[in-house]
Amino acid sequence: MTETKARTRGRVRAAFAEAGVTGWLHAVDIDSGAQLDAGADQPVVTASVHKLCLLVALHQQAEAGRLDLSEQTTCPPRDRTPGPTGLAAMLDDVRLSLRDAAYLMMAVSDNTAADLILERVGLDAVNRTTWRLGLTGTHAVHTFREFLTLLKEDTGPGGPQALTDPRVIAGLRVLDPAATNHSTPRDMTRLLAAIWRDEACAPEHTAAMRRLLGLQVWPHRLASGFPFDDVHVAGKTGSLPTVRNEVGVVEYPDGGRYAVAVFTRASSTAAVLPPADAVIGTAARIAVDALRACRG
Repeated sequence: MTETKARTRGRVRAAFAEAGVTGWLHAVDIDSGAQLDAGADQPVVTASVHKLCLLVALHQQAEAGRLDLSEQTTCPPRDRTPGPTGLAAMLDDVRLSLRDAAYLMMAVSDNTAADLILERVGLDAVNRTTWRLGLTGTHAVHTFREFLTLLKEDTGPGGPQALTDPRVIAGLRVLDPAATNHSTPRDMTRLLAAIWRDEACAPEHTAAMRRLLGLQVWPHRLASGFPFDDVHVAGKTGSLPTVRNEVGVVEYPDGGRYAVAVFTRASSTAAVLPPADAVIGTAARIAVDALRACRG
């Protein structure tokens, strides 16, 4: 197994290099505990992947009776966190439940929906959740509105166009794990495994979380590595200038379940970089294939 791990790690790193990214990966067989890594304990910027931690905190609060997932909240346009999807892109007043806000947060990575939930749950509760689950390398520093404000401040007067300038990129605090919401690949697979093993919450809540992760609409990263009708991929992406991430679970028809976390930084500042997206699926497939081979 040690030799297999070394070969797999080499293949993963070669795939990252060919795609023009630096990458970090952890993959684990949820049932046997067998694992593979390539920089699994590297501190990484989570970006929208941190919405998974918020989702767990929301359901833990509901399980404890501190809130009702059917609670209604109203969101007028003036209070919305910027973003290209969901509530952030809508023009009129919206009223919806916390559980429906969670759907938008996970399925289309809606920043406004995430901040609506954060207003009800609180940042401290998110950090208590990750601490209780043993995710010692994971911490939420700010809300998504604060996160985007920080990005705007550091981008300066050049606006979004300045994000193609490597000098501007180098000064972004949101790309520094020490200054923003952060985790490690190993922490994220541990969190996913806790959800899939019904350890993060009561089964009714973990089932609800698994459902939402399975409704994510983006197929171009993790899911691209598993183009099979009978293999189910559930996950959460995260994106920033030069950063492309995804964490998720790959389920095979024979019952195999594999939690995978892939975090990347591209050398190119291009906003559209298909090889950097696709290598997340490629690296995940290499790791999962190796874990499945070890199953015999």
